Amino acid sequence: MQARGPLMIEHRLIERMIAVIRAALERVQRTNEIDPLFVDVAVDFLHTYADRTHHGKEEDIMFRELKKKNLSDADRRIMNELIEEHEFGRKTTKDLMETNASYRKGNAAVLGTITECLRAFVEFYPRHIEKEDKVFFPAARAYVTEEEDQAMLVEFYEFDRKMIHEKYTLVVQSLER
Repeated sequence: MQARGPLMIEHRLIERMIAVIRAALERVQRTNEIDPLFVDVAVDFLHTYADRTHHGKEEDIMFRELKKKNLSDADRRIMNELIEEHEFGRKTTKDLMETNASYRKGNAAVLGTITECLRAFVEFYPRHIEKEDKVFFPAARAYVTEEEDQAMLVEFYEFDRKMIHEKYTLVVQSLER
């Protein structure tokens, strides 16, 4: 398997979550309310899986290695766009989390902001994933040797192995406060 393989597999799960979010938005249109627990689960998925785990491997491993290469101007521009898009995802996830906390406390006026955040993900991720799967990942493969690609793959697996421990250490620390 090439290093981009696990990233593309992760994209399929993110796409499935986006479909769930899309369905939740349709329910909001019918009912004019949203389950704050669903939003908590969406935030956890977007933060832990999509950002920390998935984008973490891209930025901390793949992009780190590609920054050492003589990328074409176009490929470097796309990589920088992807990093900016990841930042957009982080900011939107933070906004969603904060707004959901307000909604949970009875502030129904923020429902529109919650749906805006969720809609932003529904619009953002399909384009972002397509840019990575069909444009950047194939182009990036040309810059690394087979050995470098396999080394990134090994590092991806090690990164994933550590993620679960990091997540639940933070959960316990949060509960201890």
